[in-house]
Amino acid sequence: MTLTCSGIGVTQGIAIGAAHLLQRGLIEVAPRTVRKRDIPHEVNRFRRAVDDARRSLSGVKKRIPKSTRSEIVDFIDTHLLMLDDAALSEVPISYIRTKKHAAEWALQIQREALAQVFSEMTDPYLRSRIDDVDHVVGQIQKFLLQDGESEVDDLSGHIIIAQDLAPADTILLRHQGVAGFVTEGGGPLSHTAILARSLGIPALVGVHQATRILRNGEPLIIDSKHGALIADADKPILQHYRKLIKQSRKQANALMALVDVPAVTRDGERARLMANIELPEDIEATRSLAADGVGLFRTEYLFMNRQQIPDEEEQFDAYRQAVEGLAGIPITIRTLDLGADKQIDGCMPGGQSCNPALGLRAIRLCLKEPKLFRPHLRAILRASALGPVQIMIPMLSNLQEVRQLKALLQEARESLVRDGLRFSGQVPLGGMIEVPAAALSADAFARELDFLSIGTNDLVQYTLAIDRVDDEVNYLYDPMHPSVLRLIQMVIDAGRRRQIPVAMCGEMAGDPRYIPLLLGMGLREFSMQPGSLLEAKRVLRSLNFARLDRKVSKIIKNIDQPAAMRMLLKLCSEDG
Repeated sequence: MTLTCSGIGVTQGIAIGAAHLLQRGLIEVAPRTVRKRDIPHEVNRFRRAVDDARRSLSGVKKRIPKSTRSEIVDFIDTHLLMLDDAALSEVPISYIRTKKHAAEWALQIQREALAQVFSEMTDPYLRSRIDDVDHVVGQIQKFLLQDGESEVDDLSGHIIIAQDLAPADTILLRHQGVAGFVTEGGGPLSHTAILARSLGIPALVGVHQATRILRNGEPLIIDSKHGALIADADKPILQHYRKLIKQSRKQANALMALVDVPAVTRDGERARLMANIELPEDIEATRSLAADGVGLFRTEYLFMNRQQIPDEEEQFDAYRQAVEGLAGIPITIRTLDLGADKQIDGCMPGGQSCNPALGLRAIRLCLKEPKLFRPHLRAILRASALGPVQIMIPMLSNLQEVRQLKALLQEARESLVRDGLRFSGQVPLGGMIEVPAAALSADAFARELDFLSIGTNDLVQYTLAIDRVDDEVNYLYDPMHPSVLRLIQMVIDAGRRRQIPVAMCGEMAGDPRYIPLLLGMGLREFSMQPGSLLEAKRVLRSLNFARLDRKVSKIIKNIDQPAAMRMLLKLCSEDG
């Protein structure tokens, strides 16, 4: 019987494949003992399960492309080492032999003992490593409960069902060739959702009870555009979606014809279309799609899912590869935007904030932790010697932060001179406007900086006082709210008055619905996931700017009037 569940689509794609429930957390195990004569069999079962878990992880590691970030491979290596540790590979066997525990129960008892040890540790990073223990224990338990049956090692073509996915999981699954994924939690602007768009994976989030309702192996359809998950679809439904996939591929091929044509409206107004990048494969996509530049290079992913902070040399190597790989295409490197939903293990000072989105994050964290920030700035400056680089500061809220940053940049330059290391003398400095206070003070920031970039993901969140990753309230997330549009207009106008560039690098910039509105408001630089570039160019080339300029000016001037909102909704439902 066909079952349809609703969720929040975070991409425009369709996926068809078999369900694979991704276990996160421990499988419930009931206490059980065995007879003395069955102890050797139970020991063999346990050892075989450990070996199967090791082979499964090793198989995943072999399938990861060499271009994958090192922290993803390190994540797997850590779990492989844990499988070889006596605490997990030998102690449960002693419980089987001395206490006649079944293998599953012996492993569970050892897990509880380890959890107690970890909970008493004072170091937050070490305390959090119980999650790794649980992941490895869960893998062994899964093979024990399968009683020798082979797990689905090859996830190619499968649709992953999980309670939630970390960014590292998302990258790893993409390299395993999954067709799509569905999560119970998360919102359309969580960083996992943003990463899914960047990787081109059809995905749904906020599908409640998905891991309980769905079964391993059952056929699924993800319709991300309409926020639908269909299980056990009948033949006509399957034929319909297969036809849509063929049409989508045909449209994608047609868009490739736009790669080498300019992003110009019908009446000759030029716009710059740039890419948001964070992964090695994004660099090649940016070049192949002829982006005008990189408007946002997210540096924090180099710091995540690892125990040690990357030193200056490792950071410089990553930025060097990006600059050289872009072969002269200008790149805007955002300084570390850590905190909130981008926590890093073992590197964050203090405890977890009760409201991390409003706490110590981004530029606030970097200014508080100069030992973290100075090598970061030096590495970026060194990369500037190899190609056109801009530096962008996230989450500015006052001018003092800009002045402190400028002082640290000057210190970094002077230290590089002393060390005889090269850097460019012309590195423009810009700021992300994603806090309402910064938008209201856009004129003052425009006097201090070389460019501005509007980060709509956080600007909308903070303006409307909603957590964008909380699926209980993210239905309130509205980029077309009159207050949000006024703030965006303020920033664009401030840039025009000070004659500095203003870009937008939030998800709104890559959404075809909003491009006519933003162009009419005066925005000329759009930065988005590489996969959105050609569709954005298609929309831009269909527009008549002169007509759009008059229409949008009237809308913004009367934004609180019902008639203006009707005009706005109509504008965002068609290509201008």
